[in-house]
Amino acid sequence: MVGFACTACFRSAAPPQEGEIYHSLADQIKMALELPGPAVMVFQDLDDPPVGATFGEIMCSVYKAFGSAGLVTSGGGRDILQVRRLEYPVFVGATICSHAYCHILNIGQPVRVGGLVIRQGDLLHGDANGILQIPKEIASEVADIAPEYLQAEQILLDFARKPGVKTVAGLEAAQAEFAAAVARLRKRVARKGNI
Repeated sequence: MVGFACTACFRSAAPPQEGEIYHSLADQIKMALELPGPAVMVFQDLDDPPVGATFGEIMCSVYKAFGSAGLVTSGGGRDILQVRRLEYPVFVGATICSHAYCHILNIGQPVRVGGLVIRQGDLLHGDANGILQIPKEIASEVADIAPEYLQAEQILLDFARKPGVKTVAGLEAAQAEFAAAVARLRKRVARKGNI
């Protein structure tokens, strides 16, 4: 999953003070459509511990219908099997069957999810390993060097998988070769304040 963050805070422990549960969903979609590419819906669950599911099949279906690339939350999710059938990636801290009093608030503001501060419009990548931010100013270069980084990793994998007796000296040589390859790649994409 790759896309631009569309941020919101979420609560479910008590009813919203005004409006209905989904009253800000349309506003959230409007903000998502202003992004330069597909949105990743990002929620910080303000309840500790989470009480109700941040998302379910309906919300994910709506987000996907408007081109969203996926969803990230520090809270819980529900309708996991239905969402999986949608082929809509979700990154979730827990599963919670309760809807509770879910309501979206503070859309477009910075949020904190899994220790990562995410701002509206940040470029995010998510896979089986989790979520990370990619500085937009080096995004194309990061994508360009990805195959070369995989080749650099192959140095260590080849060492580990090669039949025969392993030596510490052999490992150190493979590590040095890997480190040199990565240093060359970092130098190509480095910017002041990044990497």
